[in-house]
Amino acid sequence: MEDVINYLRKVRRGAMFVIEGPSGAGKGTVIKEILARDPNIKFSVSVTTRQPRYNEQNGVDYYFISDAEYDKLKEEGAFYEYVDSQYGSRYATLRSEVDRFINVGEDVVFDLDWMGARQMKEKAGQDVVTIYLLPPSIKEVQSRLEGRGTDSQEIIKKRMNLVLEKISHWNEFDYVVVNAQLEDTVEKIRRIISGERMKRVRQLDGLQTFVNDLINEAHNLQKI
Repeated sequence: MEDVINYLRKVRRGAMFVIEGPSGAGKGTVIKEILARDPNIKFSVSVTTRQPRYNEQNGVDYYFISDAEYDKLKEEGAFYEYVDSQYGSRYATLRSEVDRFINVGEDVVFDLDWMGARQMKEKAGQDVVTIYLLPPSIKEVQSRLEGRGTDSQEIIKKRMNLVLEKISHWNEFDYVVVNAQLEDTVEKIRRIISGERMKRVRQLDGLQTFVNDLINEAHNLQKI
């Protein structure tokens, strides 16, 4: 029985899990917890033209590239999605970075905004599952942004001004989770991931082979 489970896991097509929410909703923390608890889901490392923060590593947090490199990759069609940030930098998701996982049955999680999520849906269709993370209150958003200690007051003010605009797109997403308590939020998203992995569309090739084997086995038993 364990051989059957392992076989179906190996031939399953991976899924793309996009997690979005306004700055301060806790996306980064939630994603880190999911990755820590599930070895079968990978993080999509995006490219960006902004400068790295003091604690960020190239190839781990982002691929830090120049504007010229970004333009070249965009022209070559190398991105699943791309967007110009409201803060002056540009971000994008590399097709090659994602495909190397989902083509061998591994899932990928993304930290994207609603525009990126929309592009991913348009280009990758049923491979994409979108999850919107809502904060418990606007006051909590401001508290979280100030508590990071990574942004200036000017940047925090810009992020706060965009909160309502970003929240207005919540109903474009497949799932919506209010991040009031971290543990509860992480477990809810893990259940979403587990359910999506079981969908027929993600197991089609492997299931078809398995069902054909069952049918042949039944025919052989009838002949005995």
